[in-house]
Amino acid sequence: MATLIDTVAGTRGEAKPRPRHPEKARRPENEVLRKPDWIRVKAGGSAVYEETRNIVRENGLVTVCEEAGCPNIGECWSKKHATMMIMGEICTRACAFCNVITGLPKALDPREPENVAVAVKKLELEHVVITSVDRDDLADGGAQHFVETIAAIRAASPGTTIEILTPDFLRKEGALEKVVAAKPDVFNHNLETVPSNYLTVRPGARYFHSIRLLQRVKEIDPSIFTKSGIMVGLGEERNEVLQLMDDLRCADVDFITIGQYLAPSRKHHRIDRFVTPDEFKSYETIAYTKGFLMVSSSPLTRSSHHAGEDFARLRAARERQMEKA
Repeated sequence: MATLIDTVAGTRGEAKPRPRHPEKARRPENEVLRKPDWIRVKAGGSAVYEETRNIVRENGLVTVCEEAGCPNIGECWSKKHATMMIMGEICTRACAFCNVITGLPKALDPREPENVAVAVKKLELEHVVITSVDRDDLADGGAQHFVETIAAIRAASPGTTIEILTPDFLRKEGALEKVVAAKPDVFNHNLETVPSNYLTVRPGARYFHSIRLLQRVKEIDPSIFTKSGIMVGLGEERNEVLQLMDDLRCADVDFITIGQYLAPSRKHHRIDRFVTPDEFKSYETIAYTKGFLMVSSSPLTRSSHHAGEDFARLRAARERQMEKA
Protein backbone atom coordinates (compact mmCIF):
# COMPACT_ATOMS: atom_id res chain seq x y z
CA MET A 1 0.00 0.00 0.00
CA ALA A 2 1.28 3.49 -0.81
CA THR A 3 1.88 5.68 2.22
CA LEU A 4 2.46 9.39 2.57
CA ILE A 5 5.75 10.35 4.26
CA ASP A 6 4.97 13.85 5.51
CA THR A 7 8.30 14.67 7.11
CA VAL A 8 11.90 13.54 7.23
CA ALA A 9 13.41 13.63 10.69
CA GLY A 10 17.07 14.37 11.20
CA THR A 11 18.01 14.68 7.53
CA ARG A 12 21.80 14.93 7.45
CA GLY A 13 22.08 16.60 10.83
CA GLU A 14 18.87 18.67 10.78
CA ALA A 15 17.33 18.86 14.25
CA LYS A 16 13.74 19.47 13.17
CA PRO A 17 11.62 17.37 10.82
CA ARG A 18 11.11 18.88 7.36
CA PRO A 19 8.56 18.19 4.63
CA ARG A 20 9.80 15.47 2.30
CA HIS A 21 7.82 16.80 -0.64
CA PRO A 22 6.61 20.33 0.16
CA GLU A 23 5.54 20.87 -3.44
CA LYS A 24 3.07 17.98 -3.16
CA ALA A 25 1.53 18.91 0.18
CA ARG A 26 -1.56 20.61 -1.30
CA ARG A 27 -2.23 18.02 -3.95
CA PRO A 28 -5.36 15.89 -3.63
CA GLU A 29 -4.79 12.29 -2.59
CA ASN A 30 -5.11 9.66 -5.30
CA GLU A 31 -6.92 6.38 -4.98
CA VAL A 32 -4.65 3.47 -4.07
CA LEU A 33 -5.04 0.67 -6.60
CA ARG A 34 -4.72 -2.92 -5.43
CA LYS A 35 -1.52 -4.41 -6.79
CA PRO A 36 -1.90 -7.47 -9.02
CA ASP A 37 -0.14 -10.72 -8.13
CA TRP A 38 2.70 -10.07 -10.56
CA ILE A 39 3.83 -7.02 -8.55
CA ARG A 40 4.44 -8.91 -5.30
CA VAL A 41 7.98 -8.78 -3.90
CA LYS A 42 9.78 -10.30 -0.93
CA ALA A 43 10.97 -8.11 1.93
CA GLY A 44 14.60 -8.02 3.00
CA GLY A 45 15.96 -9.43 6.23
CA SER A 46 18.65 -11.98 5.36
CA ALA A 47 22.12 -11.87 6.92
CA VAL A 48 23.60 -10.66 3.62
CA TYR A 49 20.94 -7.94 3.42
CA GLU A 50 21.96 -6.72 6.87
CA GLU A 51 25.64 -6.84 5.91
CA THR A 52 24.95 -4.69 2.84
CA ARG A 53 23.00 -2.20 4.91
CA ASN A 54 25.77 -2.02 7.50
CA ILE A 55 28.42 -1.30 4.82
CA VAL A 56 26.23 1.49 3.41
CA ARG A 57 25.70 2.98 6.88
CA GLU A 58 29.34 2.69 7.96
CA ASN A 59 30.46 4.70 4.94
CA GLY A 60 27.76 7.34 5.31
CA LEU A 61 26.32 6.62 1.86
CA VAL A 62 22.93 7.28 0.30
CA THR A 63 21.34 4.66 -1.94
CA VAL A 64 18.61 5.14 -4.49
CA CYS A 65 17.34 1.74 -3.33
CA GLU A 66 16.12 3.38 -0.11
CA GLU A 67 15.48 6.95 -1.21
CA ALA A 68 13.35 6.02 -4.22
CA GLY A 69 11.59 3.18 -2.40
CA CYS A 70 12.69 0.54 -4.91
CA PRO A 71 10.57 -2.64 -4.70
CA ASN A 72 13.61 -4.80 -5.46
CA ILE A 73 15.70 -3.74 -2.48
CA GLY A 74 15.19 -7.03 -0.64
CA GLU A 75 16.42 -9.08 -3.57
CA CYS A 76 19.33 -6.82 -4.52
CA TRP A 77 20.71 -6.18 -1.03
CA SER A 78 20.54 -9.91 -0.32
CA LYS A 79 23.05 -10.25 -3.18
CA LYS A 80 25.21 -7.32 -1.98
CA HIS A 81 23.97 -5.19 -4.87
CA ALA A 82 23.34 -1.56 -3.93
CA THR A 83 22.99 1.47 -6.20
CA MET A 84 24.88 4.43 -4.74
CA MET A 85 23.27 7.86 -4.99
CA ILE A 86 25.91 10.58 -4.82
CA MET A 87 25.73 14.32 -4.08
CA GLY A 88 23.35 13.97 -1.16
CA GLU A 89 19.74 12.89 -0.78
CA ILE A 90 18.04 16.21 -1.61
CA CYS A 91 17.08 16.92 -5.23
CA THR A 92 16.52 20.30 -6.85
CA ARG A 93 13.79 18.90 -9.12
CA ALA A 94 10.26 17.94 -8.12
CA CYS A 95 9.25 15.15 -10.48
CA ALA A 96 5.71 13.94 -9.82
CA PHE A 97 6.71 10.26 -9.74
CA CYS A 98 9.79 10.40 -7.52
CA ASN A 99 10.16 9.78 -3.78
CA VAL A 100 13.57 11.45 -3.42
CA ILE A 101 13.45 14.47 -1.10
CA THR A 102 12.88 17.85 -2.76
CA GLY A 103 14.61 20.99 -1.55
CA LEU A 104 17.84 22.99 -1.46
CA PRO A 105 20.80 20.54 -1.30
CA LYS A 106 23.80 20.95 0.95
CA ALA A 107 27.41 21.33 -0.11
CA LEU A 108 29.07 18.35 -1.74
CA ASP A 109 30.99 16.01 0.55
CA PRO A 110 34.57 15.87 -0.79
CA ARG A 111 35.05 12.50 0.93
CA GLU A 112 32.10 10.90 -0.81
CA PRO A 113 33.92 9.55 -3.91
CA GLU A 114 36.42 7.75 -1.68
CA ASN A 115 33.67 6.46 0.63
CA VAL A 116 31.76 5.08 -2.35
CA ALA A 117 34.93 3.38 -3.59
CA VAL A 118 35.54 1.79 -0.18
CA ALA A 119 31.98 0.43 -0.11
CA VAL A 120 32.30 -0.96 -3.65
CA LYS A 121 35.45 -2.79 -2.62
CA LYS A 122 33.92 -4.14 0.60
CA LEU A 123 30.85 -5.35 -1.27
CA GLU A 124 33.17 -6.99 -3.84
CA LEU A 125 31.04 -5.67 -6.67
CA GLU A 126 31.86 -6.79 -10.19
CA HIS A 127 29.55 -4.11 -11.57
CA VAL A 128 28.35 -0.97 -9.80
CA VAL A 129 25.68 1.59 -10.65
CA ILE A 130 26.26 5.17 -9.52
CA THR A 131 23.39 7.62 -9.76
CA SER A 132 22.67 11.03 -8.27
CA VAL A 133 20.07 13.59 -7.41
CA ASP A 134 19.67 16.55 -9.77
CA ARG A 135 21.98 19.37 -8.70
CA ASP A 136 20.80 22.39 -10.68
CA ASP A 137 22.45 24.54 -7.99
CA LEU A 138 25.96 23.49 -9.10
CA ALA A 139 27.73 25.18 -12.00
CA ASP A 140 28.47 21.82 -13.68
CA GLY A 141 25.44 19.94 -12.35
CA GLY A 142 27.78 17.67 -10.39
CA ALA A 143 29.75 16.43 -13.39
CA GLN A 144 33.12 16.71 -11.65
CA HIS A 145 31.78 14.74 -8.68
CA PHE A 146 30.84 11.91 -11.06
CA VAL A 147 34.37 12.06 -12.53
CA GLU A 148 35.98 11.87 -9.09
CA THR A 149 33.75 8.98 -8.04
CA ILE A 150 34.57 7.01 -11.18
CA ALA A 151 38.29 7.62 -10.62
CA ALA A 152 38.09 6.55 -6.95
CA ILE A 153 36.32 3.31 -7.82
CA ARG A 154 38.82 2.51 -10.56
CA ALA A 155 41.69 3.05 -8.11
CA ALA A 156 40.17 0.95 -5.31
CA SER A 157 38.54 -1.78 -7.39
CA PRO A 158 40.03 -1.83 -10.91
CA GLY A 159 38.14 -4.95 -11.92
CA THR A 160 34.72 -3.40 -11.29
CA THR A 161 32.80 -2.17 -14.31
CA ILE A 162 31.03 1.14 -13.77
CA GLU A 163 27.57 2.20 -14.87
CA ILE A 164 26.43 5.75 -14.24
CA LEU A 165 22.84 6.97 -14.22
CA THR A 166 23.06 10.72 -14.64
CA PRO A 167 20.79 13.75 -14.51
CA ASP A 168 20.28 15.69 -17.73
CA PHE A 169 22.90 18.43 -17.09
CA LEU A 170 20.39 20.89 -18.51
CA ARG A 171 22.05 24.26 -19.26
CA LYS A 172 25.41 23.00 -17.90
CA GLU A 173 27.79 23.61 -20.77
CA GLY A 174 30.71 21.19 -20.93
CA ALA A 175 29.38 18.96 -18.13
CA LEU A 176 28.49 16.00 -20.30
CA GLU A 177 31.84 16.03 -22.10
CA LYS A 178 33.62 15.98 -18.74
CA VAL A 179 31.74 12.88 -17.59
CA VAL A 180 32.14 11.00 -20.88
CA ALA A 181 35.89 11.64 -20.78
CA ALA A 182 36.00 9.62 -17.53
CA LYS A 183 34.95 6.61 -19.64
CA PRO A 184 32.26 4.85 -17.63
CA ASP A 185 31.41 1.46 -19.08
CA VAL A 186 27.70 2.33 -19.33
CA PHE A 187 26.17 5.79 -19.56
CA ASN A 188 22.52 5.69 -18.50
CA HIS A 189 20.10 8.60 -18.59
CA ASN A 190 16.42 7.83 -18.15
CA LEU A 191 13.69 9.45 -20.24
CA GLU A 192 11.23 8.21 -17.57
CA THR A 193 8.10 8.64 -19.73
CA VAL A 194 6.77 9.63 -23.15
CA PRO A 195 6.99 13.32 -24.20
CA SER A 196 3.27 14.03 -23.79
CA ASN A 197 3.61 13.34 -20.05
CA TYR A 198 6.58 15.61 -19.39
CA LEU A 199 4.56 18.65 -18.28
CA THR A 200 2.86 16.71 -15.48
CA VAL A 201 5.38 13.94 -14.73
CA ARG A 202 8.83 15.46 -15.35
CA PRO A 203 8.24 19.24 -15.61
CA GLY A 204 11.83 20.29 -14.92
CA ALA A 205 13.23 18.28 -17.84
CA ARG A 206 13.04 18.48 -21.63
CA TYR A 207 12.45 15.30 -23.63
CA PHE A 208 14.47 16.17 -26.71
CA HIS A 209 17.33 17.52 -24.62
CA SER A 210 17.54 14.08 -22.97
CA ILE A 211 17.49 12.36 -26.37
CA ARG A 212 20.25 14.66 -27.58
CA LEU A 213 22.28 14.01 -24.42
CA LEU A 214 22.30 10.28 -25.14
CA GLN A 215 23.10 10.85 -28.80
CA ARG A 216 26.00 13.13 -27.85
CA VAL A 217 27.57 10.42 -25.65
CA LYS A 218 27.84 8.15 -28.68
CA GLU A 219 29.23 10.94 -30.83
CA ILE A 220 31.99 11.63 -28.30
CA ASP A 221 32.85 8.00 -27.50
CA PRO A 222 31.11 5.23 -29.49
CA SER A 223 32.72 2.58 -27.27
CA ILE A 224 30.57 3.54 -24.26
CA PHE A 225 27.30 1.63 -23.95
CA THR A 226 24.26 3.90 -23.65
CA LYS A 227 21.09 3.06 -21.82
CA SER A 228 17.75 4.65 -21.01
CA GLY A 229 14.60 3.64 -19.20
CA ILE A 230 10.94 4.49 -18.91
CA MET A 231 8.01 3.69 -16.66
CA VAL A 232 4.63 2.66 -18.01
CA GLY A 233 1.26 2.94 -16.33
CA LEU A 234 1.41 6.75 -16.32
CA GLY A 235 -1.31 7.23 -18.94
CA GLU A 236 0.87 6.80 -22.02
CA GLU A 237 -0.45 5.30 -25.26
CA ARG A 238 1.18 2.22 -26.77
CA ASN A 239 2.11 4.06 -29.97
CA GLU A 240 3.87 6.71 -27.89
CA VAL A 241 6.08 4.05 -26.34
CA LEU A 242 6.93 2.68 -29.78
CA GLN A 243 7.79 6.18 -31.02
CA LEU A 244 10.00 6.69 -27.98
CA MET A 245 11.84 3.49 -28.90
CA ASP A 246 12.46 4.92 -32.38
CA ASP A 247 13.75 8.17 -30.88
CA LEU A 248 16.23 6.24 -28.73
CA ARG A 249 17.41 4.17 -31.65
CA CYS A 250 17.93 7.35 -33.69
CA ALA A 251 20.26 8.38 -30.85
CA ASP A 252 21.99 4.98 -31.16
CA VAL A 253 21.02 3.91 -27.63
CA ASP A 254 21.99 0.29 -26.92
CA PHE A 255 19.80 -0.70 -24.00
CA ILE A 256 16.23 0.14 -22.96
CA THR A 257 14.50 -0.71 -19.69
CA ILE A 258 10.72 -0.62 -19.26
CA GLY A 259 9.04 -1.08 -15.87
CA GLN A 260 5.75 -0.51 -14.10
CA TYR A 261 5.27 2.84 -12.36
CA LEU A 262 4.44 2.44 -8.67
CA ALA A 263 3.31 5.55 -6.81
CA PRO A 264 5.36 6.19 -3.64
CA SER A 265 2.39 7.90 -1.95
CA ARG A 266 -1.16 9.11 -2.52
CA LYS A 267 0.24 12.57 -3.28
CA HIS A 268 2.45 11.43 -6.15
CA HIS A 269 1.30 11.04 -9.75
CA ARG A 270 -1.52 8.53 -9.92
CA ILE A 271 -1.12 5.07 -11.40
CA ASP A 272 -3.19 5.00 -14.57
CA ARG A 273 -3.17 1.21 -14.78
CA PHE A 274 -1.08 -1.91 -14.16
CA VAL A 275 0.46 -3.07 -17.42
CA THR A 276 0.25 -6.85 -17.84
CA PRO A 277 3.27 -9.16 -18.17
CA ASP A 278 2.13 -10.02 -21.72
CA GLU A 279 2.26 -6.34 -22.69
CA PHE A 280 5.76 -6.05 -21.26
CA LYS A 281 6.81 -9.08 -23.28
CA SER A 282 5.36 -7.47 -26.40
CA TYR A 283 7.38 -4.30 -25.76
CA GLU A 284 10.51 -6.44 -25.36
CA THR A 285 9.94 -8.23 -28.67
CA ILE A 286 9.32 -4.98 -30.54
CA ALA A 287 12.34 -3.27 -28.98
CA TYR A 288 14.64 -6.05 -30.15
CA THR A 289 13.24 -5.79 -33.70
CA LYS A 290 14.07 -2.06 -33.62
CA GLY A 291 17.73 -2.86 -33.03
CA PHE A 292 18.40 -2.52 -29.30
CA LEU A 293 21.26 -4.75 -28.16
CA MET A 294 19.62 -5.31 -24.79
CA VAL A 295 16.06 -4.98 -23.50
CA SER A 296 14.70 -5.42 -19.99
CA SER A 297 10.93 -5.15 -19.92
CA SER A 298 8.88 -6.46 -17.00
CA PRO A 299 6.65 -5.10 -14.23
CA LEU A 300 9.51 -4.96 -11.70
CA THR A 301 12.25 -3.83 -14.10
CA ARG A 302 14.22 -0.90 -12.74
CA SER A 303 17.30 0.80 -14.21
CA SER A 304 19.79 -0.88 -11.92
CA HIS A 305 17.97 -4.17 -11.30
CA HIS A 306 20.20 -7.05 -12.47
CA ALA A 307 22.53 -4.42 -13.94
CA GLY A 308 25.61 -6.64 -13.64
CA GLU A 309 24.06 -9.61 -15.41
CA ASP A 310 22.55 -7.32 -18.02
CA PHE A 311 25.93 -5.68 -18.66
CA ALA A 312 27.50 -9.08 -19.38
CA ARG A 313 24.72 -9.85 -21.86
CA LEU A 314 25.03 -6.38 -23.38
CA ARG A 315 28.75 -6.83 -23.97
CA ALA A 316 28.17 -10.29 -25.48
CA ALA A 317 25.49 -8.87 -27.80
CA ARG A 318 27.90 -6.24 -29.10
CA GLU A 319 30.55 -8.91 -29.75
CA ARG A 320 28.06 -10.99 -31.74
CA GLN A 321 27.04 -7.90 -33.71
CA MET A 322 30.67 -7.14 -34.55
CA GLU A 323 31.30 -10.71 -35.65
CA LYS A 324 28.37 -10.51 -38.08
CA ALA A 325 29.68 -7.23 -39.46
